[in-house]
Amino acid sequence: MFDVITIGSATRDVFLKSVEFKVIKDERFITGQAECFALGSKIEVPEIVFTTGGGATNSAVTFARNALRAAVVAQIGSDVSGEEVIRDLEAEDVETKFIERTKKYPTGYSTLLLAPGGERTVLVNRGASEYLDPEDIPWQELKAQWFYCTSLSGNFDLLRRIIQCAKEQGAKIALNPGSGELKEKETLLPLLKNFAVLNVNKEEASLLTGIPYDKEAELFRRFDELIGGIAIMTKGPEGVSVSDGKTIYRAGTYPEKERVDRTGAGDAFGSGFVTGLIKKDSIEYAIKFGSANGTSVLEHIGAKAGILTEKQFEERFNGLEIEKQSLD
Repeated sequence: MFDVITIGSATRDVFLKSVEFKVIKDERFITGQAECFALGSKIEVPEIVFTTGGGATNSAVTFARNALRAAVVAQIGSDVSGEEVIRDLEAEDVETKFIERTKKYPTGYSTLLLAPGGERTVLVNRGASEYLDPEDIPWQELKAQWFYCTSLSGNFDLLRRIIQCAKEQGAKIALNPGSGELKEKETLLPLLKNFAVLNVNKEEASLLTGIPYDKEAELFRRFDELIGGIAIMTKGPEGVSVSDGKTIYRAGTYPEKERVDRTGAGDAFGSGFVTGLIKKDSIEYAIKFGSANGTSVLEHIGAKAGILTEKQFEERFNGLEIEKQSLD
């Protein structure tokens, strides 16, 4: 039996880093910023880094580096990029036998234009990850204490099968939904009661509850009605708020040595939180480990290079103040 089985995307990533990539303010874009370079020019890219990504593989590496037996359910293409995904996971002692290979679609591929300061623009082809078919998954072989679900490209048939599989064996489920799931709010909401951990950012929390994210007590009371476990609301540089239905836990962030690349920081926090929960059965410890894991990932290029072991966490990270507020 596995400690954790992760389910979601697996990609090949290439990072292009240049001081000539400029971040400018531009209200025409949803983020209020744009990453720019001169059209028609030749841009020097002195640093190119190839790695692998995708929520399922990133999260699995966190679990594996912390002595938890982990496996990945995902789909890749029958191509060189897919083999790199497998090679990276096997080097981390992650089980890959549940990864489906298909000739219909290429492995998902992301090109990331990395500007100074860690900001980036992601050009993504989701490829095979978008077409993971529940009928191709050997459900009877998926035995685990936890299932960790990342973006499923809005595949609710797959999500329901995961819930059913977990229920049949008494396993817990953590969910970090992607845009595909969040766009179908009315379909997602009735399923939330099945999750032991729900991890969303503050905008997503407001979308799901219909309550402004600055009204935290009211928002978390609504989450307590919707889900059967722990609700996490990440707030970027402001830190995180977590509720178990009785208490709200609030924490800031650990200072990073240098912000290099924010790719995978969300995966690192979510999987780090569940790792801490499994290891210590403590929300406070889970917040500290998840926050440290996210901070460390910010200091490296790519989603996996900075993922922490428990020893690395203990050697560097400790003094994160956690504030508690009763929901009664």
